[in-house]
Formats: sequence, C-alpha cells, structure tokens
Amino acid sequence: MSTPTTITTAPDFAEPAPVPRLERAAAALRGNGFAVEILADAAAARSRVGELIPEGASVFTGASETLRLSGIDEDLNTGGRYDAIRPRVLAMDRATESAEIRRLTSTPDVVVGSVAAVTETGSVVVASGSGSQLPAYSGGAGRAIWIIGAQKVVPDLPTAMHRLEEHALPLENERARRVYGVPSAINRLLVMHAEPYPGRVTVLLLREAIGF
Repeated sequence: MSTPTTITTAPDFAEPAPVPRLERAAAALRGNGFAVEILADAAAARSRVGELIPEGASVFTGASETLRLSGIDEDLNTGGRYDAIRPRVLAMDRATESAEIRRLTSTPDVVVGSVAAVTETGSVVVASGSGSQLPAYSGGAGRAIWIIGAQKVVPDLPTAMHRLEEHALPLENERARRVYGVPSAINRLLVMHAEPYPGRVTVLLLREAIGF
C-alpha cells in the first residue's frame, strides 16, 4: 500500500492574518516590552500617529510603502507640523555632510516606519539595503512607531525570513529599480526579540494588509 502524498502549500504572504493570530502576536510583543495597538486599517493608523507625535518633534521616516500608501509619509514630511528629517537629509551633500546626516537619522525624537515581518512569538524583523533607519529603530530614536499590515504576521522567525526573502525582497527590488534605478538587497538585517525600554516602541498592528 502506497503512502499518501502530503501536499504542503506555500504561505500566502500577501494574505492578512486572522484576528486571533494578530492577538497572539500582540500579546507576545507586549510581553517583550513593545507597546501594541490593534487598529482596523491604515486610516486609523494615520490618525493615531498624529496623536502619538507631539508638534515640533524631530521625526525621521524610513522608506516605506506602508507610510506612502497610508498618507503618513506626507503628513510627517510636509506641512511644517514637525521637524522633518528626511527632506532635510535628502537636500544635504553626502560627500561633505555625511557625519551630520548620520547624526540626524540616528537620533531623532521619533522614527516612524514599518517592518518586514512580526512573529507570533513576539519578534520583529527589519531588512535594509542602506541601513539608514536601523540605528534609530534599534535604540537611537527616543521613540519608534511601526505601522504593520496584517499580512506581515507570521508564526516564527524561519517563516519571517522566508517571507522577507521570497516575498518582500522581490517587491522592494522592483520598487527600488523604478524609483532609484538600482536593485535592492538585504544588506543589513535587524531582529528585535525585545524592547529593553518598555513603551519606547509602539506597534500599530492593522487588521488589513498594506505595504510589502
């Protein structure tokens, strides 16, 4: 008698995780020192970000489709409500002002962005081609706010890496070629298993998919 063949389907990394999985991830993140709010959608996150950041704060935004699509990037980098770091550094000379660029991007009052994956065990995975947002994410910024679509919730770290390499990177590579004329790469990787300063990082976990 032949042994039945087990068919394993690949995860659909674009599909939003159901609410019970979001709640498991949120509980694990809270246990690891992250502040977490589960919100309905990007519109709710956009409103909440405006409440969380005081007027006049220095704010650095990571390059993020989530921020762009939600309108949060525009809110933070235009209008004059905040001391927006990204427009400033884009106008600076990288050959002569690199030290000041590093200082500005590494130690803002608030850094806002997204991540590649968050696990149901309470870890966060961030990948970067340049690494510009990683110092602020990992501890340089006074506060960090991450807006994370429900499709980025995965069971564990191996699945997070699979999601990053097989799903997020190809999409980001396409975006980078279109915007910058060069491919993207996973040159730097940040995995945060806990936040040692409870509440420094706020995770806005959405019930809908957005971004890569």
